[in-house]
Amino acid sequence: MKFNKLNIIIFIGLIAIVGVLVMQLLTLTQAYAFEKKEFAEKIHFALQDVVAKIHKDNNTELPIDTQIKKVTDDYYVVNVDDVFDASVLEYYLKTEFQKVKLNTDFEYAIYNCGSDEMMYGDYISSSDKKVSKCEKCFTKKPDLVYYFAIRFPQLKYNYITSLNQYWIYTGVLVLVLVIYVYSVLLLLKQKKYTELQTDFINNMTHEFKTPISSILIASNYANNQQEILNNPKLSKYVKIIIEQSNKLNQHIEKILNIAKSDSNSMTLEKSNFNLVETISLAKETILLKYNEDISIEIESNSDNFPIYADEFHFSNVVYNIIDNAVKYNDSDPKINIKINDSDKEIKLEFIDNGIGIEPSELNTIFDKFYRISTAKRNEVGGFGLGLFYVKRICSLHNWKITIKNNENSGITATILIPKT
Repeated sequence: MKFNKLNIIIFIGLIAIVGVLVMQLLTLTQAYAFEKKEFAEKIHFALQDVVAKIHKDNNTELPIDTQIKKVTDDYYVVNVDDVFDASVLEYYLKTEFQKVKLNTDFEYAIYNCGSDEMMYGDYISSSDKKVSKCEKCFTKKPDLVYYFAIRFPQLKYNYITSLNQYWIYTGVLVLVLVIYVYSVLLLLKQKKYTELQTDFINNMTHEFKTPISSILIASNYANNQQEILNNPKLSKYVKIIIEQSNKLNQHIEKILNIAKSDSNSMTLEKSNFNLVETISLAKETILLKYNEDISIEIESNSDNFPIYADEFHFSNVVYNIIDNAVKYNDSDPKINIKINDSDKEIKLEFIDNGIGIEPSELNTIFDKFYRISTAKRNEVGGFGLGLFYVKRICSLHNWKITIKNNENSGITATILIPKT
């Protein structure tokens, strides 16, 4: 796999989320172990107090040896080593478990000396739910006489339910990981489609350029023939063919430039040039293109503003902005280009008297293939690539471009060029 910036970011993000998930699982494991230990301590202390109360009732001393033997996590054998009554035992068990806040089901059995068997006591439920007793779960201990056994059938369930918040956190992290992986797969899929689309555009535009070039060569040759020159109607048709072919060729060149600027392989060929001269050339190109009464004024306190940038792309940026100002205008286009200089940056403002842009669309006009929803949209040709190209070139130069509506009419496009 090729390690470009996108792949590195995806890989780091995946490692970070998996790392957090692993840490959460470790925390969950530690919390589970802590809960088991805490439950075991509560049971042990409660059973100790039960034995102590029985001996106190009988006015006997507690045995020195440990009375409580943990067989499994949910099964205990308690050597009382003194006589006791079943009803008293049950009362003490309930009381002591309540003291340590051990709200869980339990069942107990007492060794019967007469029958030499474990005599089942009762199942004590912490809720009103029906329970399934397990009288055969209790086994006798041959080395003990006065003892009882106690079992906690819901103990493992209590471990899990006591960790509800940890399970929620873990579930959220798993959900985030799943969404992240799904988003990455969609992103990679979309990236693949974008690359295929770009390749398709490049191939198709190159395929179009060959026949268009042939049409232009043949049309220009035909336009110079005496038979065509002597026939006004044929001459008009040939000029239409040449004009429309040139227009189509310009669109193809624009698409090629967009496809190139949208790829990661695009490099800028920067050089020092005079900003005012380049803007003036773009102005003359616009005036030659349109036969309308167009007013383009350049306001600058100096004729020499040297900048270091890609002159070709900068010229295209200026041309696209002015061209849009002319096309999206219902009256005689008037465009005022202001150049202001400061210690930190050069500020370019393109102010026109056009139809303006809906405020809701100001944040989307730089999107690829986006065209504003106005009546002019059907009159003005294009693919919605001009301003996308402008934004792309400004971003590559680390310039900032903004567009806002004027108070009366038209818009103001502002480009801030930092001084290096």
